[in-house]
Order: sequence, then C-alpha cells, then structure tokens
Amino acid sequence: MASPFDVLGIDPDADDETVEDAYRARVKEAHPDHGGSVREFQTVRNAYERIQAGYDAADHAEETADPEVPEEEEEAGTLEPDQTRIHYLDYEVLQEEGWQLTDEDLFEKAAEAGLGSEEFGTFVIEPKQTLLEAAEENGLVWPYACRGGACTNCAVAIIEGEMPMSSNHILPSSMTDRGIRLSCLTAPTSQEAKIVFNVKHLPGLDDLRLPLSRFNRAELDD
Repeated sequence: MASPFDVLGIDPDADDETVEDAYRARVKEAHPDHGGSVREFQTVRNAYERIQAGYDAADHAEETADPEVPEEEEEAGTLEPDQTRIHYLDYEVLQEEGWQLTDEDLFEKAAEAGLGSEEFGTFVIEPKQTLLEAAEENGLVWPYACRGGACTNCAVAIIEGEMPMSSNHILPSSMTDRGIRLSCLTAPTSQEAKIVFNVKHLPGLDDLRLPLSRFNRAELDD
C-alpha cells in the first residue's frame, strides 16, 4: 500500500509548506469534478490527515521496509501442483477509477490504491472447486443468482490464466472470446490467475441477468 508521502508525491523529509502545496494540488486533481474519483479524493485526504497527525520519515521507513518472512510462512505460500492462486478485483473499482479491463497495469494500479480485501486480494482454489465456491469459502460475497449457468449474475472477466467452464448455455462466443466466464461453472487449470468479478453490468451481459437470489437479498437486509 502506498504511504501518505507516496500518495502526495513528496519526499518523507518534506517541510510543512511542501506538504501543504502538494496536498492542494493532489486534492484538486483527485476531486470527482476534475476527473478524479471519490475513492482517490478520500485517499488523498487520508494521506494528508495522517501526515498532519504526526506520520513522519521514520514511520515511512518502517512501513515501506520489506518484512522478513519466516520460513514456515514462505512454505505456506507455496502452491501444491493442483492448486491455483487467484488474484481478484471488483469491477466497481474500475468504474470508479476510470480503469479499463484492457489496462496492462490494471492489477498493479489496484495494488497501490489502498483497496479493502472485499475489493482486491488473493485466495487459493482447491481441486474440484469452482471459482464462486472458493470465493465464498474465503469469506467473500460475490454476486450470483442461479448457481447453475442459466444467468450472468456471477460473470467474471479472466485477465490472466486459464479457466474453462464445465458447460455454457448462455454466454455468446463474443463474450467467451473476451474472457468472460461464469464463476459458478468455472474452475482454473493454471496455477496463477487474475480475474475481475462483478462484471454483470457489462454491455451484453445486463440483459442476461436474473433478479437477486434470496441469499443476496438476505445479505442486503442484514
């Protein structure tokens, strides 16, 4: 995650005047009325407030230092031959930030945006699990309706990796050729994959959606 100094584009030893000038410039750029987004605007404000609260060069050095990873943790991060590590990103973030599915640095930008784990992160898929099942097992709430391939509520976009579907009765070839899959029927065959979930409102998919499932309604009512 970018430090407050990185967000404002200044050195950790910048004086108060430099901090103020950088904040005024960045907050103007980030404002939704000037081509920015609500998320970016809030990130800039939070960065400035952290510096004002006493965040300094020592904090920056500690926060950006490469942590020593214990050997057992390194081993825990190693995948078995039949496992897949999924890197995921919420399509709503792309809409808010003005990013595109075709951006080559899409996941790099997401890694620097200070996103929460419900929007961006990784998890491991076990053998015989679908993408949707694995996401739910890891505590994520992704859209779905029928869970049987009869709608596009659970659609995802494959950015990298191989993810064939066990069957397909609804997605046209124009969509599958672009990497669109149904997470309820999709299981990866590569050890690493990058996907954007929640793409159900993409042109061509919106008309194939079903109303919210009872599960989704229950989540909204909580």
